[in-house]
Amino acid sequence: MRVSDKTPIKMLHDRILVELDREAGERRSSGGIVIPATAAMGAQRLAWSRVVAVGPHARSVEIGDRVLFDPDDKAEVEVHGEVYVVMRERDIHAVAADRLGDTATGLYL
Repeated sequence: MRVSDKTPIKMLHDRILVELDREAGERRSSGGIVIPATAAMGAQRLAWSRVVAVGPHARSVEIGDRVLFDPDDKAEVEVHGEVYVVMRERDIHAVAADRLGDTATGLYL
């Protein structure tokens, strides 16, 4: 993966690098009310992000997939002004990708 033209980055082991979804902070209720990212929720909320790099031992995730993870268990890193999240493959709850085909659950993004 090449985050910039200056320094190539290679993920190691089963590590996954995902880009933060800037629009995921605010949400809208079914009635159209905007809920800010700082609002406390009673239940734990998971987040979707797009994979930008994978280590050689990651088996179920590929670059471009969307993954579901717990944002409270994330390690953020800033590279050239962009914020990314580094996690292990085992910290991912679900993968959404067109390549999954018939193994999907019947739910679609």
